[in-house]
Amino acid sequence: MVLVILRTAIIFIVLLVIMRLMGKRQIGEMQPFELVITLLIAELACIPMADSSIPLLYGIVSVVTIYVLHEAATLFDLKIKPLKSFISGKPSVVVNKNGIDDYELKRNNLDVSDLLESLRSAGYFSLDSVDYALYEANGTFSALPRENYEALQTSLPLVLVDNGKYDRKNLELTGLGRPFFDTILREKQAPLKRVLVLTADGTGKIYLQVKGRKFEVFHVDYPGGKTW
Repeated sequence: MVLVILRTAIIFIVLLVIMRLMGKRQIGEMQPFELVITLLIAELACIPMADSSIPLLYGIVSVVTIYVLHEAATLFDLKIKPLKSFISGKPSVVVNKNGIDDYELKRNNLDVSDLLESLRSAGYFSLDSVDYALYEANGTFSALPRENYEALQTSLPLVLVDNGKYDRKNLELTGLGRPFFDTILREKQAPLKRVLVLTADGTGKIYLQVKGRKFEVFHVDYPGGKTW
């Protein structure tokens, strides 16, 4: 028992030193290769702690080797620009002046719902409240709001069409029915299958983006003056 405690304490100290040498970013916002290295270190450290038949030195050498590889990858990342994108990735601009960039979303295995969730987490509830939005190489989300963006999100928008399909639950929440929005799509010459996203808020503001076209924002009057 004492041997296990001693081995664990030694591994803990070695890991603490290695993680400190890797820098603060290793503990905070990690690049993809840093996440891989961290997972490997955790796995390698567990082996000599759990199995006393394995020499402790093996675990320490493995962890130090990973640290050396980390320093090499960091050096390549800083000094060789072509390798930087391969090792760390690069930011993806998913919203621009034309609206949502569907290609960039798909390239990052994301969809409109993921983007909207990220926007809401950042405090932006309307798609037209930001000029640009991007996912950094480490996965964090950043957005550049439009001027006076607070005035553009006075009511919570509901996603009614996502990638060519109606959201039945949200459609029911509006109480307006599909034919009402089908009429809007016909007037805008927007075939349902080509609609990337359609949102509507309680004030009658519609955000519509058709694939291959710039987004549109316009207002409609709901039947009976309905709001939500």
